[in-house]
Amino acid sequence: MHFTGIGNFQEGESSVKVKETMKDSFKYLIVIILILILAATFSLWKKSKSKEVLPESGLPNIMKISSPAFENGEQIPEKYSCEGEDINPPLEIKDIPVSTQSLVLIVEDPDAPSGNFLHWLVFNIPAQTPLIEENSLPPEAIEGKNDFGKENYGGPCPPLGTHRYFFKLYALDTQLVFSETPGKKEVEGLMKGHILDMAQLMAKYKRQ
Repeated sequence: MHFTGIGNFQEGESSVKVKETMKDSFKYLIVIILILILAATFSLWKKSKSKEVLPESGLPNIMKISSPAFENGEQIPEKYSCEGEDINPPLEIKDIPVSTQSLVLIVEDPDAPSGNFLHWLVFNIPAQTPLIEENSLPPEAIEGKNDFGKENYGGPCPPLGTHRYFFKLYALDTQLVFSETPGKKEVEGLMKGHILDMAQLMAKYKRQ
């Protein structure tokens, strides 16, 4: 006696299981593809946010900026961070071009989750300023709006891990005039075509 009905039932059940497994695998594949697309999109967006607007090549690179508080590439002392006194560090400037009419200082963190995060923006710094003292602003210099939404220095305050902080100094052949407090975009817009030289200092910070 042959039980062909039972055999056909088992084959049918097996076929259904295979189809369900294939459907589940297809769903997982779709989810993985969507995750990869989102990750790639975020990466491109972050790169576009971090893209340099101002030219940093083709300049003399004779001007220099340093700090007596820390060496280039080293850790920024806690005193100048959000965990300390949150005041600007002293900065020394040398070899400013003779024809410079003003200096611009941009301090930013390219490792922030949203891309470049602006910590300090100062423009119309007097041309022959040799030193920006700790917790001070050079006479006649003007502060723009940083990404904290304030017109002052905001110290390093990374949410996680070690971040890099770039102190970028630009020598201009003009002074900048605005009808209201500008942000980085507005300042960089007026700087174009007026940059004589550029110098930068990089330091790191990790929250304690």
